[in-house]
Amino acid sequence: MLDSLNNLLGRHPEKIKANVEIYTWQTCPFCIRAKMLLSLKGVNYTEYKIDGDEAARDKMTERANGSRTLPQIFINDQHVGGCSEIHELDKKGELDPLLMEAA
Repeated sequence: MLDSLNNLLGRHPEKIKANVEIYTWQTCPFCIRAKMLLSLKGVNYTEYKIDGDEAARDKMTERANGSRTLPQIFINDQHVGGCSEIHELDKKGELDPLLMEAA
């Protein structure tokens, strides 16, 4: 049943090999939207909830080459941007290949 549902939704979690990390705030609508896309693709990601944690935000900013907006998303330790960027990658057909690359 789950396999049929995954095929219907176009998800193939067994093919996802990438290590995905996302920095979020709990109530951020862009964070929620980005996490929804990842979840729809069957991605198991590591979420760093940094609400009010300036030290964590500083670490995120350093990793994200100065970007302080949320979310910030990393695939195999490569910064791919935020919500708009990950949706654009998906629209162009470039997100799935990134998710299938082993870390």
